[in-house]
Amino acid sequence: MIQKLKHKLDQKKIVSVRSLAKQYGISKSSAHRILKEDLELHVYKKKIEPRLTDEHKHKRKQFGNWVGHNFRKEDTMRILFSGEKMFDVDGIYNTQNECIWTGSRAEANDRGGIKMKQKFPQKVMLWLGVCSKGMTSLAIFDQGTVDHTEYIQNILPVALKYGNNTFGDHWTFQQDSAKAHIHHLIQK
Repeated sequence: MIQKLKHKLDQKKIVSVRSLAKQYGISKSSAHRILKEDLELHVYKKKIEPRLTDEHKHKRKQFGNWVGHNFRKEDTMRILFSGEKMFDVDGIYNTQNECIWTGSRAEANDRGGIKMKQKFPQKVMLWLGVCSKGMTSLAIFDQGTVDHTEYIQNILPVALKYGNNTFGDHWTFQQDSAKAHIHHLIQK
């Protein structure tokens, strides 16, 4: 049975313990024990990672170095970080149900252990600002993406009010380089 399960795992990337047990007519606990103890495998769930280019990685590293060289430690505690997150309306990926039994994370990744997401599914956007003292109120955008007009009307007042109430006059508002953020009216 150990060899049969090992052969099945070599053929198929993603297999549940329940389906193995059913296919070979053994209990679920027996299949689990074979995988864990006899084959010395561990279960790894698929990870979801953003598709980052080498340019994205380079810019992130550059920004980290810039902050390290241009801000004193006490100034870094007075930064309000801003970010948006898209949530897919179409469906939910259930990490609990898709597991890969292998000997290491690297092998799990090679055998399909990374789930790629489409970049532009139907979605809703949420915005939040966070800092060392807490977080702003949440802004919700049902239309998905946000243009510079909506950003100026709905997000900047929230960030300004929170930053001034939390830090007074001396603080930094940090946003990423999303298209709406780099518009000349927002920069002004």
